Amino acid sequence: MDLKKSTTILSILQSVLTQEEVESVVKEVGHEDKARKFTVHQLLQYWCTAAYEEWPSYRTGADRASLSGLSEDHYSRFSSKAAEVPFAVFKELHHLLIRKCNRETRRKLAFPKELLLIDSTTVTVGKTRLPWAPYHGERAGVKLHVALRAETQQQQQVVETVGSRHDGPVKPDSILFHPGMDRAYGKLERLDRYKIDGQSFVIRLRDNIHLEKPKALRRQSPTDSPVIRDITCQLGTPQCRSEKRHRVVIFRDFEGREIRVVTDLMQVTAEQIAQMCKARWQIEVFFRWIKQHLNLATLFGTTENAVYGQLFTALMVYYVLLTWFFDAVST
Repeated sequence: MDLKKSTTILSILQSVLTQEEVESVVKEVGHEDKARKFTVHQLLQYWCTAAYEEWPSYRTGADRASLSGLSEDHYSRFSSKAAEVPFAVFKELHHLLIRKCNRETRRKLAFPKELLLIDSTTVTVGKTRLPWAPYHGERAGVKLHVALRAETQQQQQVVETVGSRHDGPVKPDSILFHPGMDRAYGKLERLDRYKIDGQSFVIRLRDNIHLEKPKALRRQSPTDSPVIRDITCQLGTPQCRSEKRHRVVIFRDFEGREIRVVTDLMQVTAEQIAQMCKARWQIEVFFRWIKQHLNLATLFGTTENAVYGQLFTALMVYYVLLTWFFDAVST
């Protein structure tokens, strides 16, 4: 089914996020919307349509507005409004939409705990466009750190940072981690802390991390198992070694490559651990999809409000189309 031909993004959005709710969030954030002609609600509609129809610029929005069911206005009004409205408005609207659409009808998988996929994606431009967001060399950029539910493909939480911000410093309490998480790599001292704090995890190990004092776990291995080793050990060298012993599962992926993951989960099979690690590719597909289909790689504005406002609204469009719409069709 072609969503772009069979649905109207504004009508779907209105059914799950009313104008009154938008105005309420604007007040909660503390922004005073003085405009009569181009309100925050209208800006939200413009941003959603821009993501849905993949507009390349503010000017294009002005040219196509009436064809998309929007009120006509000069592109400079769209631009100035995007820079004026705090992006916290769109971030809170995004969270509100998650709460409203996140119904507990997820299918049950063979995991003992809910699995969150944790990773980040970066959107880059020339450094002169976003001088407040340095990245590498001549590039500037921003990051979206996303926690995605493996079982439903729903966003659990999103944290925005500049592109140079490493994933590690984004504190665990910045994202609503559920027991059973996945991150791409991790520091050894952080693994010890997770274990002490009772935070469950499944994290891929770098190939150069030494496995110290390995001890094989007793297990019954299915004949078609991809698992090569299932052990407990300390991680690292004498100069930098984990204090705690951790479980390490080594398996082959679908291309035959050897993958090593570390986890605190002991009451599950090594095959389930391998399945969890393979599930993390879902978030890579999610990032690829939103960049290809929701215009995330084309940033219209140059201010924090305009950039993050656009990105959070694009995530809202993803949620409306792929979560709410398909769920409504199936019921």
